[in-house]
Amino acid sequence: MIDRYTRPAMRTLWSDESKFRAWLEVEATASEVLADAGIVPQDAAKAIRTRGDFDIARILEIEQQTRHDVIAFTTAVAEKVGPEARWLHFGLTSTDVVDTAQALLLREASSIIREGLVALSVVLKRRAIEFALTPCIGRTHGVHAEPTTFGLKLLLWYTECQRNIVRFDAAAAGMNVGKLSGAVGSYGTVTPALEEEICTRLGLDTALVSTQVLQRDRHAAYIGALSVMASSLDRIATEVRHLQRTEVREAEEFFSEKQKGSSAMPHKRNPITCENICGLARVMRANSQVALEDVALWHERDISHSSAERVILPDTTTLADYMLSKTTNLIDKLMVYPERMLKNLNLTGGLVFSGQLLLDLAEAGMSREDAYKTVQTLAMKAWKEDLVFKELVAADAQITALLAPERIVRAFDVNRRLENVPAIFERVFGKPLSELQGK
Repeated sequence: MIDRYTRPAMRTLWSDESKFRAWLEVEATASEVLADAGIVPQDAAKAIRTRGDFDIARILEIEQQTRHDVIAFTTAVAEKVGPEARWLHFGLTSTDVVDTAQALLLREASSIIREGLVALSVVLKRRAIEFALTPCIGRTHGVHAEPTTFGLKLLLWYTECQRNIVRFDAAAAGMNVGKLSGAVGSYGTVTPALEEEICTRLGLDTALVSTQVLQRDRHAAYIGALSVMASSLDRIATEVRHLQRTEVREAEEFFSEKQKGSSAMPHKRNPITCENICGLARVMRANSQVALEDVALWHERDISHSSAERVILPDTTTLADYMLSKTTNLIDKLMVYPERMLKNLNLTGGLVFSGQLLLDLAEAGMSREDAYKTVQTLAMKAWKEDLVFKELVAADAQITALLAPERIVRAFDVNRRLENVPAIFERVFGKPLSELQGK
């Protein structure tokens, strides 16, 4: 299922072919830099660059004997290069190649993920502006609170998406780092200056200090940023799931004419996309825990992180791309029902305006304590006896003694509670809402 929603570039990025190509690029670039420094013969570096190649089946065949993937790789490449291959992998240790090449792969993955974040941001902005002034009931603890707008929900998700972009950019930059500092990070063969030149040619920053590996706090921060992003998508999907409930029915994910919701109940329109997103967010958060566990390695290096990363790095980046695509499509095609929103807002006969009425009574001269007691008494009566709160208010002598009929009407005016919404949009986008809406 994931392949259908993941871009082809991400599907192929974590293949053996892609991985070994990245390894070969590091090897060839290192040979060229060492040749320019007079350490490796120029003809050897040229041979490694031009004749360097591999056959995956051959690598796997050799690995069955060596039980070492990098040695299997260099042996297979050496068979293609010929006699000059004695200069292949010169002065390097396995993880110099593996970690630096992994940075190249993660750079590509990060570019794809960032495109997904931007695409989601664009859709959220468009739909937030579309429903900026569409009134709906705001809920706290799952209970009707006060009026808000559906556009504000979307605007909130938009700003959260912007923070996810900032977090992800920082985490991705932290992963755009290479190292060729040798077996324990002491530059026994390749000097720091040569390492910097190799990384520069690969478009990578250089780790200021490393051991045999790049330190895994970088990876934990990267997976962590993606897990936070996944939790944001989880939150969006959870909200839509609630809004799609039969009792609420204010919005629902797109349901095509030929789509089926249940094998037993033909009427069902289930939020399967949202539930898919919510479920995968749990996997993403679990992967973050694994990345945190990978930070503490023995001394200058062990390989307890390696097996785990072969799972969590491809899985987490692929899932991130998938979830972003699914969420973007969810919001883009989200079916929104303003009339149902208004019906739900009015469901309690005006109870949701109790806070405004409280303030109006206090402004008119009643103490806040007495105003709260008066309003709550009427609200509880309306709640328990299924009466219309607004009518009880209009008939109450204490209230009518202080508030004229037109002021009572104004206390129940939804537009009054929402009059600052345009200012929120202007604060976020730096333009008046009317301009954003093209009016």
